[in-house]
Amino acid sequence: MSRNKSIQRIFSQVPKTYERVNHLLTFGLDILWRKKVVQYAIKKGGSRWLDVCTGTGETAVYLSQQASENKYVFAVDFTLPMLQEAVRKTDAGNIHFSQADARKLPFPDRSFDLITISFATRNLNLNHEILIQTFMEFHRVLIPGGWFVNLETSQPRNPLIQKIFHFYIRALVQQLGYRISGSNVGYAYLARTIPRFYTAEELSNILIQAGFKTVEISKMLLGAIAIHAGSK
Repeated sequence: MSRNKSIQRIFSQVPKTYERVNHLLTFGLDILWRKKVVQYAIKKGGSRWLDVCTGTGETAVYLSQQASENKYVFAVDFTLPMLQEAVRKTDAGNIHFSQADARKLPFPDRSFDLITISFATRNLNLNHEILIQTFMEFHRVLIPGGWFVNLETSQPRNPLIQKIFHFYIRALVQQLGYRISGSNVGYAYLARTIPRFYTAEELSNILIQAGFKTVEISKMLLGAIAIHAGSK
């Protein structure tokens, strides 16, 4: 089984408990981080917003709640059970959902003013080159002057804080995720990929290699979480 199919299978197992586990593991801070992404979206403006790898649609719903009458929110994910959970949300009625792979978006060039992604870039990082190609796909569907806003785990620069962060991930993520969701494989994958992901500066360089011009970085939780905003 390819890693892409393996990731799809993992997320097919956890839609019912996905948000609850995220909230518990972050002590609810992930809600605030997603809402900060939405604030970026409001500042960047535009009328057509796309949330990629939307999962259960949490960030897409926050976007939709802030969208005025002339703004349109689209959301894609390649895992059908996650999308089925997303469309059940009370506030999801105005979101245009579709099943699609983020690496091959079913939209013409220059379709969107803004693209967001929350805690899914690690899943796209099959390797360095594939991640660049995926970011280039996001770049393709953005209008000139459009923005891509990326929320993801990062690596604290302070070695002691980094060790504490990695210890927390290894000690609690797999066990707590398994106890709540029943998916040992899914949260073993999460515990494995977070400590291996890029620093904020490395991810910024990857965005630049993919064609983004200006990249703004906002670090949170002592550098363990970062928002990157790249302009086309």
